[in-house]
Formats: sequence, C-alpha cells, structure tokens
Amino acid sequence: MKTRNVIAIVAMLVAVIMGGCKKDDDPAVRPRVISTNPISSATGVVLNGKVSAKFSAALSVASITSETFSLQQGTTAVAGTVSAVDSTALFSPSANFLPNTTYTATLKTGVKDAAGTTLASNYVWTFTTGAAPDVTKPTATLTDPLNNATGVTLDHLVVVTFSEAMDATSITPVTFTLKQGTTAVAGLVTYAASKATFTPSSALSSNTVYTATITTGAKDLAGNTIAANYLFSFTTKDTSPPIVNATDPLNNATGVATNKAVTLTFSKPMDPLTITTSTFMLKQGTTAVAGTVSYSGNTAKFTSSALLSASLVYTATVTIGAKDLSGNALAANTVWSFTTGTSASAAQAVVNLGSSINYVILAKTAINNSPTSAITGDMGLSPAAESFITGFSLTDATGYATSPQVTGKIYAADQASPTPINLTTAVADMITAYNDAAGRPSPDFSELGTGNIGGQTLGAGLYKWTNTVTLPSDVTISGGANDVWIFQVAGDLTVSNAVNITLMGGALAKNIFWQVAGTVSVGTTSHFEGIILSKTGVTFKTGASMNGRALAQTAVILDSNAITKPQ
Repeated sequence: MKTRNVIAIVAMLVAVIMGGCKKDDDPAVRPRVISTNPISSATGVVLNGKVSAKFSAALSVASITSETFSLQQGTTAVAGTVSAVDSTALFSPSANFLPNTTYTATLKTGVKDAAGTTLASNYVWTFTTGAAPDVTKPTATLTDPLNNATGVTLDHLVVVTFSEAMDATSITPVTFTLKQGTTAVAGLVTYAASKATFTPSSALSSNTVYTATITTGAKDLAGNTIAANYLFSFTTKDTSPPIVNATDPLNNATGVATNKAVTLTFSKPMDPLTITTSTFMLKQGTTAVAGTVSYSGNTAKFTSSALLSASLVYTATVTIGAKDLSGNALAANTVWSFTTGTSASAAQAVVNLGSSINYVILAKTAINNSPTSAITGDMGLSPAAESFITGFSLTDATGYATSPQVTGKIYAADQASPTPINLTTAVADMITAYNDAAGRPSPDFSELGTGNIGGQTLGAGLYKWTNTVTLPSDVTISGGANDVWIFQVAGDLTVSNAVNITLMGGALAKNIFWQVAGTVSVGTTSHFEGIILSKTGVTFKTGASMNGRALAQTAVILDSNAITKPQ
C-alpha cells in the first residue's frame, strides 16, 4: 500500500509540473486580438484617424513598442507613436493618412499580456482610406451675359456657371440677386447642372445697366462658400420689333359706329414721333380719310375729321415706319378692315347709383379699418350689423354712429329706424348700378394693353376686359367735365404700390366707374380716382388714398387710408 501511494503522489507532481511547463503553448491562455479599429478590410477610413487593437487580456505596456506594433503603406513604414491602456494598443500616425490608400497594421509576437504571455503569432490586418475632404471654395467660372456686356436683350436670362456642383438649397433669391441701381428686380432663381439662373418676372428696361450678385451664402456640396460676393454688370438694349397686340375695331368687324375712333395697341412703348398720319392711316377703298393721329402709352388713335360713311368697308394701316423707343420698326405693315353701320354711337351715360350715392363707403359684410384713416363722407353696412364695422372707435347715436376718423355718419343694419330700410335700398341700388355698368354694350376699347394699362392715357368711353386688369405704373384719365368712363373688368383690379391715377382736362371722379367682378386691391401709398363697383371686396393697403366711392358687395378693408367722396 505504501508503494502505490508513493507512485500516485509522484504522478500528481509530474502532472502539475508538466501542466505548468505547457501554459505558454496553450492558445486558450495566450493573449489574442478580439477587435480592431479600423476593422480588417475596412474602406472609406477617415484620413485623420488612429489605429487600435483590443486584446483578450490586459497588456504589458512595456511590450507595446514601435517594434511590436507597426503600420505600413506598401513597404513604407508610417511614422507614429504607440501606447497601451489596459487591454488596448494604440498607434497614432504623425500625419494624416493619404486618401484612397491601403495600409497594413502588424502586431508581433513580442506583444505580451500583463502576466508576460506573448501572442501566439503575428496579427496582421489591412484597411483603405477614403477620399480627401473637399476644402476648395467654389468660384463663378462663366456668366451670361458676360461682365460689362452691352446690347443684352430685354428677355435675357441671367446665368452663372460654377466651378463645381453647388448645394441647390443655397442658390436662392437671397444669394442670387439682380438690381437696377439700388432697386431689386423681381424674378425666379433656379439651379441645375452647376448653373444658377435668374429669370426676371418681366422684361428688363432698355438701355439700362443691371448688376447681378452671387453672395457668400452660395455653397458647394461640401459646405464651402464662395470666397467673396461675386458681381457682374451688363447693359440692355431692346432689339425685338414691336407688334400690334390689339385693334379696335377688330379685323372684319361689322356695324361699326360712324363716329368710331380707330385705335391700335402696341406690345411696347413707341417713339411718338413715328406715330403720325404717314404711318397710321385710314382709307375707304383707295381714298384716304382725313383725320388726326394721337399716341399715348402703348395706344395710337386715328380720329376722323368727319363722320365715316355708312355701310362701307374701311381699311386701317400702320406701316413699318412706326418704331419703338429703341428704334426697332414693325416687322411688316399691319392692315385690318371693318364695315361701318348706319349711325353714330351715343356717348356713354353716367351710371345711376341711386341712393348708394349717399355713401363714400358701402359694403354688405364688413368694413374693417387699421387706424388711423381719414374718411370724408358717410359709410354704410348692410345686412351686417354695426359690430362688423371695426377699427373706428364708434360712438352710437340714434340711427347712426360717429367716429373721430370719419367726417360724416356711420350707418349699420341693426341701428334705429329708418336706417335699416335706407341701407337695404342703398345696397339694392348699388347692385343695380353694378349690373348697369357690367351690361353696357359695344365697348370702345376691348382688351386694351391685354389688361396692363400702366402708363396709359385713357380717353372717355367704354372699356372692356375679360381678364384681370393691372396698373403697375401711373395712369392718366383725360377728358372734359361731362365725359364718362366705364371700365368693365371681368377679373380682378390691382393697383401696384405708389401708383397714381391722375385726372386731366377737367375729368371728374364722379363720372368714372370701375365695374369689377373680382377683387380690387389699391397698393400701398397709391392714389385712386373714381367709383368702384365691386362684386366682391375692396382692399386699400397702407397709406393708399381715393377720391371716389368704394361700393362693395362683400367687404371694404382699410389701413390708414384717406377716402374722400367726389364732388
């Protein structure tokens, strides 16, 4: 028994000794790499990155050296420093990596864990860097028109080509502007294929210097802005021939009044010196009709010295001698014919306003005011109640109210009798007047200026438009004290900011009637003349004024306005 125990003890000692001798050769207890950064075969690695490896055990810091942890680009060693913290070894390059380059990292068997156990074999992995970051600022490489270009057409688009693709969201009307002097030009800004395009909302002015600017808000796709605001200038010139947009009478019209003035509207302002009886003429057969020619705005008028003969064909001609302000002539003579009727047309009668004439402002649904306005004349609202008259600080009296802003009385449908019935009658008369104006037949002028009457001088008569009418610039209404103007507008009527209507020759606001099926908008600080008969609403923007009446079948909106009844 003693001999067997001794043998067992000796066997156990040998096993212990042999187990201890085999520790370094056992992979399960050697340190090993469990992750790397970048990972093996990674691509697109940032250029300012570092290389690290995490081990299965805490490291011997002394074993992490440039001999045991290295980085190479091909066969070239990469300079850097190495360090270790706990179980992580770190290689910090002395400079950024090269773009689009493959690197190889190596951990050698000299790497030891804290217990002194080494790696079983060298550990090698590779990774590839990404592209270099874009730090180049974009530039404008080409403009159209070129800087200091002359003779640029009035419909020319302004285009800037950049040196690289841009961030489309940074190309806006704020970063790409066009100005004439200090006045901004309205337009649309678009971007595509490295080109920014400014499309003016309307034709540019002739013989005018414009300056385009790209600001430092414009960025490329990497967020780099242009180095400084980029400016270039050009000078316009109108090179397109004028055309005749409309004639009155129309070509082949019949039953034309024998006292009809013959008019035509050009597509652009003309040189008045070229609009004469030599360039604008009327004939009956081969016989020239004696008369006078006048020109205003874009409209030329031939007025016969005597009544035209009844039931005959007349031919009007405007020749290529007619030129625009830039000297461009019509491309060809414009010729049209019409046949007269048997009688002259009567002058337009005034529109009978009935009892609505008692009000400078009359509405059905509301009168809203942003103080402080100055109203001269009475105001009325029906069927809406007095509570729908706002912004006037009303003081009630029997059957009416007053306000410091109104030189006159303010009436509403819920006030004491006889105000309600008076207002019902006035509103009915307002609608009757609207229908009268809208129903007047045989207009003297149809579609004048295709709805744009800015710059026109308007003689007495009946005007008709089937669309919206705009006044982007000043308009003159010229005629005598007994003359009547009726404007039939099937769409809206819009007066731009700071635009004035001026009366000449004794014309009176009480004889001017604007029948508008849509809305009426009178721009900031503009001045309006005449009686507005609106089927919908009337809005006076800040500081606008009017000599006339606002009679609306919905609401009238005021904002610090001066409204005065006509005399």
